[in-house]
Amino acid sequence: MQTVEAHVGRMERELKRWAAKLGELRSTGHAPGSEHNIEYQKRLDEMEAKYDAAEEKLDEAKAAGSTMWESFRSGIDSAWNELEASFRKLVN
Repeated sequence: MQTVEAHVGRMERELKRWAAKLGELRSTGHAPGSEHNIEYQKRLDEMEAKYDAAEEKLDEAKAAGSTMWESFRSGIDSAWNELEASFRKLVN
């Protein structure tokens, strides 16, 4: 079983990787004004919102410390799953 610190560290590294990927996806947008571009931008906006939520949940858990980890874990896992699904949906 992973320690809380190891779990948080893995999540922080994953967030950094997703932030870089999100920046890359933003910079490689499609032709302005096209219907495809509008949908793509909507998905990016949704993904950014989910990224922000996941980051906020992780920050809350880190501030609470390891003794409160279990009470925050389900919220973090849920935010993480939504963010992963959003990334998969956007890049596929």
